[in-house]
This record gives sequence, C-alpha cells and structure tokens, in this order.
Amino acid sequence: MPEGFKSLKEVFSKEPGLYKVRNVVKSSDVVIDFHKIFPDLKKVAVPHKVDKMFLKLKVENAVWRSELKFKEREIVEKINNFYNEERIKGIKFTN
Repeated sequence: MPEGFKSLKEVFSKEPGLYKVRNVVKSSDVVIDFHKIFPDLKKVAVPHKVDKMFLKLKVENAVWRSELKFKEREIVEKINNFYNEERIKGIKFTN
C-alpha cells in the first residue's frame, strides 16, 4: 500500500471518531450471533438489542425467564468469551 494510505480495517478499528460506529457493530454482532452461541435457546429466547452493554432478551414464559436469570452470569461470560472481550455486562429479560 502506498505510503500515507491506511486500510479500511485500520481506519475503522483505530479512528477515535468512529468509536460509536464500532460500538453499534459490536452490539449488533451479539444479537446476530446469539443463536450461534446458544443454539439450544432458539425456541425459548429471542435477542432484541444491546443497550448500554445490557442484552435485551425476550423469553417465551416466566419459567424460562427464571431459569435464564439463574444462569445469567454464565450466559454473559460465554458471550464475552466468544468475542474475547467484554461486550455485555448483563441481561434484561422480557416476556
């Protein structure tokens, strides 16, 4: 690459003015990849969005919500380990 030129990847990953865009992309990755990480939850949980590092998860019923709330820390750790960085801090459950 000619001197003074930067790759798109380099600009996207390092440009300070693009931090909001990077956060939006990272948040949407969590929603998109949720069922790759947890294929067994496909029928009972639907990820909606990540807001302020909290995943909003719609759960089929109160029983599943209680079960998933009990395992929340494990779910958060598994998601963050999948990306090798902290993407979420917690989960907000809805019916």
